[in-house]
Amino acid sequence: MPVVALLPYVRPELAVWLSPLACYLALSAGVIAHNHNHTPTFRGRGLNAAFGNWLSIFYGYPTFAWVPTHNLNHHKFVNKAGDATITWRFTNKHNALVAGTYFFVSSWYQSDPIRDYIQKAKEKNPQLYRTIQGQYALFGGVHVGLFALAIVLHGWRTGFIVWSLMFLLPALFALWTIMFFNYIQHVHTDPWSEHDHSRSFVSPVLNFLLFNNGYHSAHHELAGAHWSTLPALHARLAPSINPVLNERSFWWFCLRNYLLALAFPSLGTKQIGRAPFDDPGLESSATPVTAEVDAFESGVNAARA
Repeated sequence: MPVVALLPYVRPELAVWLSPLACYLALSAGVIAHNHNHTPTFRGRGLNAAFGNWLSIFYGYPTFAWVPTHNLNHHKFVNKAGDATITWRFTNKHNALVAGTYFFVSSWYQSDPIRDYIQKAKEKNPQLYRTIQGQYALFGGVHVGLFALAIVLHGWRTGFIVWSLMFLLPALFALWTIMFFNYIQHVHTDPWSEHDHSRSFVSPVLNFLLFNNGYHSAHHELAGAHWSTLPALHARLAPSINPVLNERSFWWFCLRNYLLALAFPSLGTKQIGRAPFDDPGLESSATPVTAEVDAFESGVNAARA
């Protein structure tokens, strides 16, 4: 990641050519941050914190945010009411417009659990609060420094282009793509089902490139499992999962749903089982904010671990 991102600082003419690779590497940083958040990479707390900070530079956001938005919220509610990342917030339709704008909607509503988490850390855990502040300061400081370095080396115009193509654009790509993956892995699935709560993409190539992130059903059922074990876990679960939720090709899925379904609606996804909001005992008061406040203490323990 640093070699690809910094090479255009020496040879700015390479920025256009290396930017797509930087985008993939930023996405990889996001996936690694997700895996690192569930199963820390190192034994020492200091090394884990340093690795999280390192990943955030390329991923595009301080990695602590995975705790309130993902561990404590998404994995608890899994696309039901209370999940800040629900796919059906304004509509349960699945099309290119909803999928393409999901990043903006989800980002807005994920800000609530992040804000609550920070506030509760400030009130109850000064050490955690200082860690969060440090992550923001390091993340912002490094990017200001990288931007300034590009300007010093190549002037305002070329410097801005180099920094944008190697850091800004890849970070935006990574953040958007990770949320898009969350969307397609849950839209029209059945969160009330024991095994049909997620859609998996079982392509060996995709899972090689993204550290088995396609095996989403297995991940939700055993979130603490190391990413390298997910193919075997998925193989055990696969017979119990609705076959339409095991997609062989990410690209065919997108082509089918976002282009071909415009002419042939039958090619689009259909709601599996009960819709996320189809529950007589739905607790509408279980907002993401309330859920995060209630779960904060366990979140502090998870962060310490």
